[in-house]
Amino acid sequence: MIESTHPTPLLQRALWWSLDGTWQFAYDDSRELHFSDITFGKEILVPYAPESKKSGIGDTGYHPCVWYKRTFTLTPEQRANANERLLLHFGAVDYSARVWVNRQVVIEHQGGHTPFVADITEALDNSETLEIVVRAEDDPFDMAKPRGKQDWQIEPHEIWYPRTTGIWQSVWLEKVPETRITSVIWTPHADVWSLGLEVSLTGPLKPGMYLHVRLATDDVEIANDRYSVNASEIARRIALPDPGIDDYRNDLLWSPGHPQLIDASIELCEKREGEDDVSVDEVSSYTAMRSVGVVGNRFMLNGRPYYLKMVLDQGYWEDSLLTATDEELRKDVELTKQLGFNGVRKHQKIENPRWLYWCDRIGLLVWAEMPSPYRFTTTAVERLVDEWTEAIRRDYSHPCVVA
Repeated sequence: MIESTHPTPLLQRALWWSLDGTWQFAYDDSRELHFSDITFGKEILVPYAPESKKSGIGDTGYHPCVWYKRTFTLTPEQRANANERLLLHFGAVDYSARVWVNRQVVIEHQGGHTPFVADITEALDNSETLEIVVRAEDDPFDMAKPRGKQDWQIEPHEIWYPRTTGIWQSVWLEKVPETRITSVIWTPHADVWSLGLEVSLTGPLKPGMYLHVRLATDDVEIANDRYSVNASEIARRIALPDPGIDDYRNDLLWSPGHPQLIDASIELCEKREGEDDVSVDEVSSYTAMRSVGVVGNRFMLNGRPYYLKMVLDQGYWEDSLLTATDEELRKDVELTKQLGFNGVRKHQKIENPRWLYWCDRIGLLVWAEMPSPYRFTTTAVERLVDEWTEAIRRDYSHPCVVA
């Protein structure tokens, strides 16, 4: 498998650019300032929260509202041409966010642990200059929002950790076709040796469009299929060659001891009369063949009892709090395995997809968990269900996630 650096490993395109780095920054403790009233007197290293030392600020006081700004000139490669769109992605912003591009609101989002994306093409209006302003509000005393282990006291006490306000996962740009693949969902069916595939599309569809799906393990092709596109959602079952012998099947089954992944290329094509077929969009992804279940009091992996040796993983770093570099996330997975564990319960946190990628690749079972609110109200229930639904949608296809 080719090593990935993409922020969303399960849906990768070639044309993307990280916006992590130095941004302008300001506090708005009154929560009443308007976009045009902000004086950006500080700098912050994104994606680290201002409470963290690595952000360059390290202020753990009560600041319920923060602002970010970054301005730069788009390169010719980054500009959207005819039939292209430019997307602005946020991995996670705690808790509620409003985003302006060139002084136009492009998106609002609530939920501190899940991603969101804005199509900023129209806001740019063919300008070469991109100005991004983000307002993030995170009331430290609101106990009815999913907050996990974030403390409400000025200093962390007992089992609690420092707060995380604002941007704490990567920000990036992505150039995409107008008609494109927006999501890929995998469901392995090991009992019948097949893979379920669901693909969602957006943009105008044309007659003659089809999906070209290729699967490979260790550069050996195991499937090469084409599916007609008749609607914006396509669901198919891919039957794989079944060797019929368990010892042979084991080569393809994913487990912590044998984390075999299946590389996937999904291409949206258009068939044109009298011409060569045209590639409209293409994404890279991956999946794995594995099954999980419970029989009596036994956890079953790939149809066999599997003894779980799991650790409670808090996902906090001393100098960077909820945020970690890709290398730190990788080392975290490697260390867990070196200590003799085959799985983790990620406690009160929706972890960065890059960590799940390393769990998939290195082989570590994950029990995912939604950060809790601490007041039981109608608002708390609605917030939790909305964010948990987004988290499940984001992480459903990771082979490592078993609960």
